[in-house]
Amino acid sequence: MFVSILTNTFTVCRDAAGIAGNIFAFGLFVSPIPTFRRIIRNQSTEQFSGLPYVYALLNCMICTWYGTPLISHNNVPVMTVNSIGAVFQLAYIILFIVYADKEKKMRMLGLLLGVFGLLAIIVAGSMQIVDREARWIFVGLLSCGSLISMFASPLFIINLVIQTKSVEYMPFYLSLSTFLMSTSFFLYGIFNFDAFIYVPNGIGTILGIVQLALYFYYKRKSVEDSREPLIVSHA
Repeated sequence: MFVSILTNTFTVCRDAAGIAGNIFAFGLFVSPIPTFRRIIRNQSTEQFSGLPYVYALLNCMICTWYGTPLISHNNVPVMTVNSIGAVFQLAYIILFIVYADKEKKMRMLGLLLGVFGLLAIIVAGSMQIVDREARWIFVGLLSCGSLISMFASPLFIINLVIQTKSVEYMPFYLSLSTFLMSTSFFLYGIFNFDAFIYVPNGIGTILGIVQLALYFYYKRKSVEDSREPLIVSHA
């Protein structure tokens, strides 16, 4: 009886964390919209890079494949959130290609074909692994590595914030969405006993806390500095 109640509790907590993760991830997916409004308005990609969207697309597709029943059990929220994310990233890439100059167009098209080619190799290669557990470990390691490298990407922004002592280049809501999504899927992975989910999202949670702490520290510091008198009397 106790085991049954505990199992049901874990299931409810897992599902709640998965739903929360899907909701918070939506904040991440829509965050580039202001950038693309500017691109559409100016009819140019200017100095913006399309590489983050290509990488995000690859990450979403690998994680979508990991979440399918062919690879892992009870990971439908992982599959849904990453499939939605892949649609958003693909839309951003298409818009980027439309408004990019000829050189960027060709480069982005080549990278896009490379992403689909790599995914096809991963899918075909993993399906050649007959043993279900070995297949799960293989794709899980790829998914875990992809997530860790994605969560590590803000380290550059963190370093920039510390150097400039300004949060201008670290949007608050983007940092908050990353933290909330990572925390949700960290809990989801814990309740689902899936190290390939809770390990990278645990790292993402820690980095999210660091980003938010830096934001509030330097935001408060800038407010305090702005309150200092422009002319200090030493009389």
